[in-house]
Parts: sequence; structure tokens; C-alpha cells
Amino acid sequence: MVKERARILVVGGGYVGMYTALRLQRRLRQELRRGEAEITVVTPEPYMTYQPFLPEAAAGSISPRHVVVPLRRVLPHCRVVVGEARSVRHAERTATVTTLATEEQGAPPEELSYDELVLAPGSVSRTLPVPGLADHGIGFKTVEEAIGLRNHVIEQMDIASSTRDPAIRDAALTFVFVGGGYAGVEALGELEDMARYTARYYHNLTPDDLKWILVEASDRILPEVGEEMGRYTVTELRRRNVQVLLGTRLESCADRVAVLSDGQRFPTRTVVWTAGVRPHPILAATDLPRTERGRLRCTAELTVEGHAHAWAAGDAAAVPDVTAGPGTDCAPNAQHAVRQARVLGDNIVRSLRGEPLRTYSHKYVGSVASLGLHKGVAHVYGRKLKGYPAWFMHRAYHLSRVPTFNRKARVLAEWGLAGLFKREIVSLGSLEHPRAEFELAAGGKPPYDPKGSS
Repeated sequence: MVKERARILVVGGGYVGMYTALRLQRRLRQELRRGEAEITVVTPEPYMTYQPFLPEAAAGSISPRHVVVPLRRVLPHCRVVVGEARSVRHAERTATVTTLATEEQGAPPEELSYDELVLAPGSVSRTLPVPGLADHGIGFKTVEEAIGLRNHVIEQMDIASSTRDPAIRDAALTFVFVGGGYAGVEALGELEDMARYTARYYHNLTPDDLKWILVEASDRILPEVGEEMGRYTVTELRRRNVQVLLGTRLESCADRVAVLSDGQRFPTRTVVWTAGVRPHPILAATDLPRTERGRLRCTAELTVEGHAHAWAAGDAAAVPDVTAGPGTDCAPNAQHAVRQARVLGDNIVRSLRGEPLRTYSHKYVGSVASLGLHKGVAHVYGRKLKGYPAWFMHRAYHLSRVPTFNRKARVLAEWGLAGLFKREIVSLGSLEHPRAEFELAAGGKPPYDPKGSS
């Protein structure tokens, strides 16, 4: 039994936030029923996005609604507040939160009090001051961005198919991806595979007309799967006519021209930015200690260093990796985040009950990556796989990790149907502007450029 009534505030509804709240909900079932505990989850979106499935959602292999997990359904005993945490004053045990209602009413932000704080806001895209990036760049961290990118790629193929201007055609069929990590490589691999298939339905387009370019500042891609598998991935992509430019940076994309550090210039209407992430800005608005890279300083028990009743894990936390020796932190990836969330939830319950805390310890077992349908690379438990076996392992692993049986069944059913029927090649870009046609009919002007999104 807990010693006293506990108000637990979870900031963030991603991997760590959802899994921690889920763990707390299970472990504190009786306390929640008796009113001895209260769990509040503050999240910008009312769902958790399973990001490893974003590339397949962009390629149309998985429906976008099956990539997300509705928090209110899986957390029925928690209070879910859709809003943004603006600041945290842990010394006073308060957090400042803006919600949809406060913005609608023009009211000041709400003050939420708590006894135990879990900071799990995740990360945001790490951008650089590249000219034109803010105007023309496309991110790849949310399901909205993934589906928008799919619509955009097919839309560019429509433009190229219907124009006689070679400059417009070449720019429309040039796709530049910046960043050679998981997000960039998997997104490019899946979308190139999808576009190659889609091209067969255009009378004047062939797969060879499409130009795919991967720009990576370091000398290798996919470092998580090892150097050998990284080299294989480069060879596989180049075999598919993808230009892999290592040791190269994007200098500018102003005026829809991608200018690279090696002097090459590519007129393009598509620049996808996946060049890393950085800690969420909310961490800078707290009175908790941070590392040089902006992550919270944490102990191996997932408490914030030097601060009682404050906890953190995932991308926002620098958690010591006890399996790798002193001075090493756990990598900010989903494999650690899910396991940290379970230990974090258990440790909060142990703390409330006056029991000793557990140390987080997990040896990194490897990585898997998809490069398109039936193509992939994997380095798991020291074994290296490529091609179909790696692709199958990628799907099997992530199917086992996606939350809830409901989502597992739906994803598996979609994969089964995709094996029986042809790909869908429809662009629904108008979904991003649902009122456009009505406004035009009512005498207004289209609120966006019908020739394609930026």
C-alpha cells in the first residue's frame, strides 16, 4: 500500500509516457480504485505513434490509423490532458500547461500540481540554419508527415506526367533525403519501392526517370546495424539507382534547388529532412539538471540526479548504461525506451511503497531495418542478415513490439491482404486541405498551391 495519496504527472504520451502510465495503471489498480493515487498524462496528441511503422505507412503497406494507439483507450484509469507543458518548477511541484481550451478561451495556462513527476516528452527534429529548409523541407517524425509525404511523392509524379516542361518534370521527379539514419534510409527505401511500382501506371514515366538522392554528412549510413551491413545497404541502394552521397552536407534548398557541400545542385520539389533529433525544448524550461547535449541527468534507477520524486527515461534522459561501463549512456532508441518505461513504472510504485529501487540494465541486442518490400538488413545477437530474412525479422520484431493486441491483429491483417492484392497508388493530398473546394465554391481562393506542396 502507498504511504499517502500520490498525484503522478506524466509529461509526454510517446513510448516512455504511454508505457509508464500503462505500467502504473496496472501496478496501482487497487490504489486508483480507492482514490489513493491519481495519474495525469499531458500530451500534445491523444495518441502514441509507433514510429518504426511510419515508413510502411508512407508506402501504403499499413493504414495510418493502425500506426497510432489511442491513449484514452489503453489508459482508461488515467486522466489524459491534450496540451503542451510549457514549464516545470520541480521545487514547487507544479507544471504550467496550455490546453486546447485555454487557447480557445484566451485564458492563461493551467497550473498542475503533482507529487511524482515523469518527464518523457521525447525529442524533436534537429534542424540546422540551412537557407530554404523551413520553407521547403519535409520532416518524418509524425504520422501526418509520413502520409503527407506519400501524397506529395505521388502528386509530383502526376505533375511530371502532365507537363511538357523538362525543367518542371526533372524537379518533380527528384527526391532528396537528408540523413542516413533509420528514418532517412527506411523512408527512402520504402517510398522508392512504392514509386517504382506506381510508375508502371503512368504511360510516360519509367522507374529510371525518378531520381533519388540520399545525403549523409558522415562516412557511413545505418551505424546501428554495423559497418558491414551499412556498406551492404549503400550497395543495395545504389543498385536501385539511388545516389548515396557520403561525407556530404545540404548547404541550401532555397528556390527549390538543393545545393550540396560538394558543389552539386539538384532542382527539386522534395527535400526530406531526417538528420537527427534533439531533446524537447520543455527540458530547458525546468529547474532540473541537464547534460551538455540538453538531456536530463539521470541515475541508473531512472531518477533525475539529485532530485527526489522526479523521473525520466527515453530520448529526454541520459541514463547510465551499466552494461557498457562508466561514462556510457543508453542510446536514445525505442528498444531502450520501452524497457526503461517498465522499470520506471515499477520504481515509482516501489518508491511510493517504501521499497528499494531497481537498476535499469539491458544489453543492446541489435537492430533491424527495412529497405522496401522483401528487402532489409539486420544485425541481431551478433548475426548479420540481409534481404528477405532481414525484412521478415524486421516485420516480426516490430509486430511483437507494437502496443495492444488490437493493433497487432490489424497490422497483421493488412500485411496479409497486401500479399493478396496490389498496392494502392492513390494520392489523397486534398485531405490536408479539406475546406479548399468549399471555399473555392463560396467565392474564395484555394488556400494552397494546387501544383504541389512545398
